[in-house]
Amino acid sequence: MASAAPRYTDAPASLGKLANARPHAGLETAFDVDREDLVEVLTSLRDDHEYQQLMEIAGVDYPDRPERFEVVYCLLSLTKNHRVRVHVATDEATPVPSVVSLWPVAGWLEREVFDMYGVGFTGNPDLRRILTDYGFEGYPQRKDFPLTGHVELRYSEAEKRVVYEPVALPQDFRTFDFLMPWEGPEYVLPGDEKAVPEQAGAPSPAPPASGKQPENVKTSAETPKTTDTPADTGAGKPGDAQATKEARKPRAAKAAKEVSKPGNEAEPKPATRGRRPGGGAA
Repeated sequence: MASAAPRYTDAPASLGKLANARPHAGLETAFDVDREDLVEVLTSLRDDHEYQQLMEIAGVDYPDRPERFEVVYCLLSLTKNHRVRVHVATDEATPVPSVVSLWPVAGWLEREVFDMYGVGFTGNPDLRRILTDYGFEGYPQRKDFPLTGHVELRYSEAEKRVVYEPVALPQDFRTFDFLMPWEGPEYVLPGDEKAVPEQAGAPSPAPPASGKQPENVKTSAETPKTTDTPADTGAGKPGDAQATKEARKPRAAKAAKEVSKPGNEAEPKPATRGRRPGGGAA
């Protein structure tokens, strides 16, 4: 199954002649470019190598590097059905040349990178924040930006507007034991001392700490009762002998015995009124 990622083996041969660009480490087709050569390389990719569309400008933060930020340009060639990325490294103080003159859509994309990472772009005619709110402090996509932020907002019914307040996190909800859910906490809750320890596996009481474990003695009540023949009644030998004797009787005797049992007598039929002799009226 072929992968959709644009690998170096799938890249057009003409990209090998791309000036001022170094192959970027990885499997996909990408190049590292210096800041001063960015506009020239992107112009060559658009005009000479037919990468007509600028799909995205992304930012990446590597705090351990001297130039901690990477600005990544994602290009698409409609005629070759191929994508390529161009990486440019910079820091907080050094801006990157804008490519608004090549792709007007880069104006908004550069504003997003500026808003999230604080990377400047020289030549952008309207370099303002575009995603965060007015007066926002900091750059949210930087690795050193706190996850909780600096301020929180809410609608004030008293002031009839949205108000900003410093972030307040109640400590009552921030006591974590950092244990796996299936391992359970180490602290003891009230009432845990009454719990009976269980063995591993199926829930069953744990054996006593010392001493001989009790043995399960098989009682007569636990002995299963089975009847292999109709003569086996389960009541012992006397009951089996009587059942055998009754089973050997003729059918007529059995039927007579069933009729003669108390409670089996037929109820007398009620007397019915008939006509008087002669058919005369009373």
